Amino acid sequence: MQAVEHGTGGGAARRRSPRRRRIGVLVFDHVKTLDFVGPAEVFLEANQRIDSYEIVLISPDGGDIVTSLGMRVGVSSSAADAGELDTLIVPGSEVAPQVFADPELLDAVRMLAERSRRVASICSGAFALAALGLLDGRRAATHWKFTALLAARYPAVEVEPDSIFVKDGPVATSAGVAAGIDLALALVEDDLGPDHARAVAQLLLVYLRRSGGQSQFSVSLRGSAARTPVAQSIADYVAADPTRPCTVADLAAHANVSPRHVTRVMREEFGTTPIGFVNAMRLDLATRSLESGATVGRAAADAGYRSAEALRRAFVARSGVTPSEYQRRFRSAHRETA
Repeated sequence: MQAVEHGTGGGAARRRSPRRRRIGVLVFDHVKTLDFVGPAEVFLEANQRIDSYEIVLISPDGGDIVTSLGMRVGVSSSAADAGELDTLIVPGSEVAPQVFADPELLDAVRMLAERSRRVASICSGAFALAALGLLDGRRAATHWKFTALLAARYPAVEVEPDSIFVKDGPVATSAGVAAGIDLALALVEDDLGPDHARAVAQLLLVYLRRSGGQSQFSVSLRGSAARTPVAQSIADYVAADPTRPCTVADLAAHANVSPRHVTRVMREEFGTTPIGFVNAMRLDLATRSLESGATVGRAAADAGYRSAEALRRAFVARSGVTPSEYQRRFRSAHRETA
């Protein structure tokens, strides 16, 4: 029989789970603060209805750590003294992946993972799991800006670039920061059921499941820098007016090289075909217009799309959401006043 714990101050009764699950959160110097605070708050909020989780902050040696915000955080235990865990959470860091090359930190992850029923990483924490072989042969997610590096460095890992989070057996991985909350909600749902997870999401004012993938949060070519004069010339030409016709022949004529050379350079520099590059540039231009408050029709025209519907199809194909939905989510917080 489940015990019932009555709250004080007129609060609702809270059931006590027959077995509290120990959630071990490994923290370390330069850890991204929201990566561990967000998921921890999900489990803590879950305790408001059913007292099911014990949250344990752990550092490799048991000493205080300093987060990415410069906050000093005390912990409950060292990795060696943490005991058995139900779930190990390895958050990420902006100084990844080099921070996960620290032998002491990797030893701590290995030690804790061996004593855990399941292991989860947030953001770049996936590099720690991959370094230990815990992701070999598994599907995995990380922040979109780290996906290419994770896939290149650990070819045995099946990286899913657009996934918010991935659960593959006893190992789960998520994209960056807020995606750790999504993953934690999914773990609560596994433990306590969908109704309980939904209630936690409502209390935290977040979605239980977000539509779309990471593409809606990433930038495709805005941050890509050309390395060769030919690539730079083509990028500048397209960026100057993405609305004009840009065939491979047009690009080759502008750069004064052969069409075959253009195709090879674009593959090497940007990982896409010349037409794929032009389409991505047009979509970036439309995205910037939407972010600045333009209508979908105006954004489509400015970016060289034949119609608003053509932009909508391209937008859904890349990000999984419509232009209107993207605009509602990411438009400037500043509202125009009359």
